[in-house]
Amino acid sequence: MNCISTENGVKIENITDLNLAETLDCGQSFRWEAEGSGYRGVAFGKEVVMRLEDGVLYIDGATAADFDNIWSDYLDLSLDYSAVREQISALHPVLREASAYAPGIRILRQEPWEALCSFIISQNNNIKRIKGIVKRLCESFGEDIGGSFAFPEAEKLAPLEPDDLAPIRAGFRGKYIIDAARRVSSGEVDLEACRTLGYDEARAELMKIKGVGVKVADCTLLFGLHRIEAFPVDVWMRRALDRLFPGMSADSFGRYAGIAQQYIFHYSRMHPELFDR
Repeated sequence: MNCISTENGVKIENITDLNLAETLDCGQSFRWEAEGSGYRGVAFGKEVVMRLEDGVLYIDGATAADFDNIWSDYLDLSLDYSAVREQISALHPVLREASAYAPGIRILRQEPWEALCSFIISQNNNIKRIKGIVKRLCESFGEDIGGSFAFPEAEKLAPLEPDDLAPIRAGFRGKYIIDAARRVSSGEVDLEACRTLGYDEARAELMKIKGVGVKVADCTLLFGLHRIEAFPVDVWMRRALDRLFPGMSADSFGRYAGIAQQYIFHYSRMHPELFDR
Protein backbone atom coordinates (compact mmCIF):
# COMPACT_ATOMS: atom_id res chain seq x y z
CA MET A 1 0.00 0.00 0.00
CA ASN A 2 1.24 3.43 -0.96
CA CYS A 3 0.42 6.09 1.65
CA ILE A 4 0.65 9.65 0.30
CA SER A 5 0.30 12.84 2.35
CA THR A 6 -2.40 15.27 1.18
CA GLU A 7 -3.42 18.79 2.18
CA ASN A 8 -5.99 17.41 4.63
CA GLY A 9 -4.47 14.09 5.64
CA VAL A 10 -3.37 11.03 3.71
CA LYS A 11 -4.54 8.90 0.82
CA ILE A 12 -3.86 5.22 0.27
CA GLU A 13 -4.08 3.80 -3.22
CA ASN A 14 -5.08 0.36 -4.49
CA ILE A 15 -7.46 -0.47 -1.65
CA THR A 16 -9.55 -3.57 -2.28
CA ASP A 17 -12.14 -5.54 -0.32
CA LEU A 18 -13.24 -2.55 1.76
CA ASN A 19 -16.65 -0.93 2.04
CA LEU A 20 -16.72 1.76 4.70
CA ALA A 21 -20.47 1.63 5.34
CA GLU A 22 -20.46 -2.14 5.76
CA THR A 23 -17.37 -2.02 7.99
CA LEU A 24 -17.77 1.13 10.10
CA ASP A 25 -21.54 1.27 10.49
CA CYS A 26 -22.62 -2.35 10.87
CA GLY A 27 -22.51 -2.82 14.64
CA GLN A 28 -18.79 -3.48 15.14
CA SER A 29 -18.01 0.01 16.40
CA PHE A 30 -20.34 2.74 17.60
CA ARG A 31 -18.30 5.91 17.07
CA TRP A 32 -18.69 6.47 13.32
CA GLU A 33 -21.27 8.68 11.62
CA ALA A 34 -21.87 9.28 7.94
CA GLU A 35 -20.57 12.66 6.76
CA GLY A 36 -20.83 13.61 3.12
CA SER A 37 -19.43 10.72 1.08
CA GLY A 38 -17.50 9.34 4.04
CA TYR A 39 -17.53 8.68 7.78
CA ARG A 40 -16.33 10.75 10.72
CA GLY A 41 -15.21 8.91 13.82
CA VAL A 42 -12.82 8.56 16.71
CA ALA A 43 -10.51 5.66 17.55
CA PHE A 44 -7.38 5.42 19.68
CA GLY A 45 -7.84 9.07 20.66
CA LYS A 46 -7.77 10.34 17.06
CA GLU A 47 -10.64 11.90 15.12
CA VAL A 48 -10.63 11.47 11.35
CA VAL A 49 -12.90 11.45 8.33
CA MET A 50 -12.57 8.48 5.99
CA ARG A 51 -13.86 8.21 2.46
CA LEU A 52 -13.22 5.72 -0.31
CA GLU A 53 -13.27 6.74 -3.97
CA ASP A 54 -12.33 4.43 -6.84
CA GLY A 55 -10.02 2.29 -4.76
CA VAL A 56 -8.36 5.24 -3.03
CA LEU A 57 -8.86 5.60 0.72
CA TYR A 58 -8.70 9.18 2.01
CA ILE A 59 -8.21 9.71 5.74
CA ASP A 60 -8.55 13.41 6.54
CA GLY A 61 -6.98 14.42 9.85
CA ALA A 62 -4.38 11.63 9.78
CA THR A 63 -0.64 11.67 9.19
CA ALA A 64 1.41 9.01 7.43
CA ALA A 65 2.64 7.93 10.87
CA ASP A 66 -0.98 7.65 12.06
CA PHE A 67 -1.77 5.41 9.11
CA ASP A 68 1.20 3.15 9.82
CA ASN A 69 0.60 3.03 13.57
CA ILE A 70 -3.20 3.10 13.80
CA TRP A 71 -5.40 3.06 10.72
CA SER A 72 -3.76 0.30 8.68
CA ASP A 73 -4.25 -2.11 11.58
CA TYR A 74 -7.63 -0.65 12.55
CA LEU A 75 -9.03 -1.49 9.11
CA ASP A 76 -7.15 -4.82 9.03
CA LEU A 77 -5.64 -3.90 5.68
CA SER A 78 -2.84 -6.47 5.93
CA LEU A 79 -5.22 -9.44 5.75
CA ASP A 80 -6.10 -10.76 2.28
CA TYR A 81 -9.88 -10.88 2.54
CA SER A 82 -10.22 -12.17 -1.01
CA ALA A 83 -8.31 -15.29 -0.01
CA VAL A 84 -10.38 -15.59 3.17
CA ARG A 85 -13.63 -15.43 1.20
CA GLU A 86 -12.40 -18.10 -1.17
CA GLN A 87 -11.63 -20.37 1.75
CA ILE A 88 -14.83 -19.89 3.72
CA SER A 89 -17.04 -19.96 0.60
CA ALA A 90 -16.22 -23.64 0.28
CA LEU A 91 -17.93 -24.33 3.61
CA HIS A 92 -21.53 -23.79 2.47
CA PRO A 93 -23.41 -22.41 -0.58
CA VAL A 94 -25.21 -19.78 1.51
CA LEU A 95 -21.91 -18.57 2.92
CA ARG A 96 -20.61 -18.27 -0.64
CA GLU A 97 -23.59 -16.04 -1.45
CA ALA A 98 -23.23 -14.03 1.76
CA SER A 99 -19.52 -13.32 1.30
CA ALA A 100 -20.06 -12.34 -2.34
CA TYR A 101 -22.94 -10.05 -1.35
CA ALA A 102 -20.78 -7.85 0.90
CA PRO A 103 -17.12 -8.44 0.04
CA GLY A 104 -16.13 -5.10 1.53
CA ILE A 105 -16.71 -6.07 5.17
CA ARG A 106 -13.56 -6.14 7.29
CA ILE A 107 -13.13 -6.87 10.99
CA LEU A 108 -11.98 -3.75 12.80
CA ARG A 109 -9.04 -4.00 15.20
CA GLN A 110 -10.43 -1.81 17.96
CA GLU A 111 -9.00 -0.79 21.31
CA PRO A 112 -9.92 -3.72 23.60
CA TRP A 113 -11.27 -1.71 26.53
CA GLU A 114 -13.51 0.36 24.24
CA ALA A 115 -14.83 -2.79 22.57
CA LEU A 116 -15.53 -4.46 25.92
CA CYS A 117 -17.35 -1.43 27.27
CA SER A 118 -19.29 -0.88 24.05
CA PHE A 119 -20.57 -4.44 23.93
CA ILE A 120 -21.57 -4.32 27.58
CA ILE A 121 -23.68 -1.32 26.54
CA SER A 122 -25.01 -3.24 23.52
CA GLN A 123 -26.95 -5.74 25.63
CA ASN A 124 -30.69 -5.65 24.87
CA ASN A 125 -30.13 -2.52 22.84
CA ASN A 126 -30.20 -1.20 19.28
CA ILE A 127 -27.43 0.50 17.33
CA LYS A 128 -28.91 4.00 17.48
CA ARG A 129 -29.29 3.88 21.25
CA ILE A 130 -25.88 2.25 21.77
CA LYS A 131 -24.28 5.09 19.80
CA GLY A 132 -26.08 7.63 21.97
CA ILE A 133 -24.91 6.05 25.23
CA VAL A 134 -21.33 5.73 23.98
CA LYS A 135 -21.35 9.34 22.79
CA ARG A 136 -22.57 10.59 26.17
CA LEU A 137 -20.02 8.40 27.98
CA CYS A 138 -17.19 9.94 25.95
CA GLU A 139 -18.49 13.51 26.33
CA SER A 140 -18.93 13.10 30.08
CA PHE A 141 -15.70 11.28 30.96
CA GLY A 142 -13.41 11.20 27.93
CA GLU A 143 -10.47 13.46 27.14
CA ASP A 144 -11.24 16.48 24.97
CA ILE A 145 -9.32 16.04 21.72
CA GLY A 146 -10.27 19.34 20.12
CA GLY A 147 -14.04 19.39 19.93
CA SER A 148 -14.50 15.65 20.08
CA PHE A 149 -13.76 13.22 22.89
CA ALA A 150 -11.64 10.12 23.31
CA PHE A 151 -13.11 7.01 24.84
CA PRO A 152 -12.61 7.22 28.64
CA GLU A 153 -9.96 4.89 30.02
CA ALA A 154 -10.88 2.22 32.56
CA GLU A 155 -8.79 4.06 35.16
CA LYS A 156 -10.98 7.16 34.75
CA LEU A 157 -14.20 5.22 35.35
CA ALA A 158 -13.01 2.85 38.08
CA PRO A 159 -13.34 5.32 41.01
CA LEU A 160 -16.94 6.13 40.05
CA GLU A 161 -20.17 4.62 41.35
CA PRO A 162 -22.93 3.39 39.02
CA ASP A 163 -25.06 6.41 39.95
CA ASP A 164 -22.33 8.67 38.56
CA LEU A 165 -23.19 7.29 35.12
CA ALA A 166 -26.81 8.44 35.32
CA PRO A 167 -26.23 11.25 32.73
CA ILE A 168 -25.29 8.72 30.03
CA ARG A 169 -28.62 6.89 30.49
CA ALA A 170 -27.16 3.39 30.29
CA GLY A 171 -29.71 1.91 32.69
CA PHE A 172 -28.82 -1.42 34.29
CA ARG A 173 -25.61 -1.51 32.22
CA GLY A 174 -24.05 1.24 34.33
CA LYS A 175 -23.12 -1.10 37.17
CA TYR A 176 -21.54 -3.50 34.66
CA ILE A 177 -19.44 -0.70 33.14
CA ILE A 178 -18.11 0.25 36.56
CA ASP A 179 -17.38 -3.37 37.49
CA ALA A 180 -15.51 -3.81 34.20
CA ALA A 181 -13.53 -0.62 34.74
CA ARG A 182 -12.48 -1.68 38.22
CA ARG A 183 -11.45 -5.19 37.22
CA VAL A 184 -9.54 -4.02 34.13
CA SER A 185 -7.80 -1.09 35.83
CA SER A 186 -6.74 -3.28 38.77
CA GLY A 187 -5.36 -5.96 36.47
CA GLU A 188 -7.79 -8.58 37.75
CA VAL A 189 -8.97 -8.91 34.15
CA ASP A 190 -6.04 -8.79 31.74
CA LEU A 191 -7.29 -7.75 28.32
CA GLU A 192 -3.92 -8.03 26.61
CA ALA A 193 -3.48 -11.59 27.88
CA CYS A 194 -6.73 -12.45 26.09
CA ARG A 195 -4.93 -12.02 22.77
CA THR A 196 -2.86 -15.15 23.36
CA LEU A 197 -4.70 -17.24 25.95
CA GLY A 198 -6.53 -20.34 24.76
CA TYR A 199 -9.94 -19.30 23.48
CA ASP A 200 -11.95 -20.77 26.34
CA GLU A 201 -9.51 -19.25 28.85
CA ALA A 202 -9.79 -15.84 27.22
CA ARG A 203 -13.57 -16.02 27.27
CA ALA A 204 -13.52 -17.05 30.94
CA GLU A 205 -11.18 -14.15 31.75
CA LEU A 206 -13.69 -11.66 30.34
CA MET A 207 -16.62 -13.38 32.00
CA LYS A 208 -15.18 -12.54 35.42
CA ILE A 209 -16.86 -9.19 34.84
CA LYS A 210 -20.44 -8.84 36.07
CA GLY A 211 -22.84 -8.72 33.15
CA VAL A 212 -20.42 -10.20 30.64
CA GLY A 213 -21.78 -13.44 29.24
CA VAL A 214 -20.69 -15.55 26.32
CA LYS A 215 -22.00 -13.19 23.62
CA VAL A 216 -20.37 -10.02 25.01
CA ALA A 217 -17.13 -11.93 25.62
CA ASP A 218 -17.13 -13.26 22.05
CA CYS A 219 -17.81 -9.79 20.62
CA THR A 220 -14.96 -8.34 22.68
CA LEU A 221 -12.61 -11.07 21.53
CA LEU A 222 -13.57 -10.63 17.88
CA PHE A 223 -13.83 -6.85 17.56
CA GLY A 224 -11.41 -5.74 20.28
CA LEU A 225 -8.74 -8.43 20.31
CA HIS A 226 -8.96 -9.67 16.72
CA ARG A 227 -9.62 -13.26 17.72
CA ILE A 228 -11.15 -13.97 14.32
CA GLU A 229 -12.02 -17.49 15.34
CA ALA A 230 -14.74 -15.95 17.54
CA PHE A 231 -18.33 -16.40 16.36
CA PRO A 232 -20.73 -14.31 18.49
CA VAL A 233 -24.25 -15.73 18.54
CA ASP A 234 -27.20 -13.58 19.54
CA VAL A 235 -30.89 -14.23 18.91
CA TRP A 236 -30.57 -13.03 15.30
CA MET A 237 -27.54 -15.19 14.55
CA ARG A 238 -29.17 -18.21 16.21
CA ARG A 239 -32.11 -17.73 13.88
CA ALA A 240 -29.78 -17.46 10.87
CA LEU A 241 -27.91 -20.62 11.86
CA ASP A 242 -31.10 -22.59 12.42
CA ARG A 243 -32.68 -21.50 9.13
CA LEU A 244 -29.73 -21.20 6.77
CA PHE A 245 -27.13 -23.57 8.24
CA PRO A 246 -29.03 -26.49 9.80
CA GLY A 247 -26.74 -28.95 11.52
CA MET A 248 -23.89 -26.41 11.76
CA SER A 249 -22.64 -24.57 14.84
CA ALA A 250 -20.16 -21.80 15.54
CA ASP A 251 -17.40 -24.41 15.54
CA SER A 252 -18.23 -25.35 11.94
CA PHE A 253 -16.78 -22.15 10.47
CA GLY A 254 -13.10 -22.70 11.18
CA ARG A 255 -10.27 -20.25 11.77
CA TYR A 256 -12.07 -17.35 10.05
CA ALA A 257 -15.38 -17.92 11.85
CA GLY A 258 -15.64 -14.28 12.91
CA ILE A 259 -15.38 -13.04 9.35
CA ALA A 260 -17.94 -15.62 8.26
CA GLN A 261 -20.21 -14.40 11.07
CA GLN A 262 -20.13 -10.84 9.77
CA TYR A 263 -20.96 -11.93 6.24
CA ILE A 264 -23.87 -14.04 7.54
CA PHE A 265 -25.12 -11.30 9.86
CA HIS A 266 -25.15 -8.63 7.14
CA TYR A 267 -26.60 -10.94 4.49
CA SER A 268 -29.38 -12.07 6.84
CA ARG A 269 -30.20 -8.53 7.93
CA MET A 270 -30.47 -7.38 4.31
CA HIS A 271 -32.55 -10.41 3.23
CA PRO A 272 -35.39 -10.76 5.74
CA GLU A 273 -37.39 -12.72 3.16
CA LEU A 274 -35.12 -15.69 3.86
CA PHE A 275 -36.90 -16.07 7.20
CA ASP A 276 -40.45 -15.84 5.85
CA ARG A 277 -40.35 -19.24 4.17
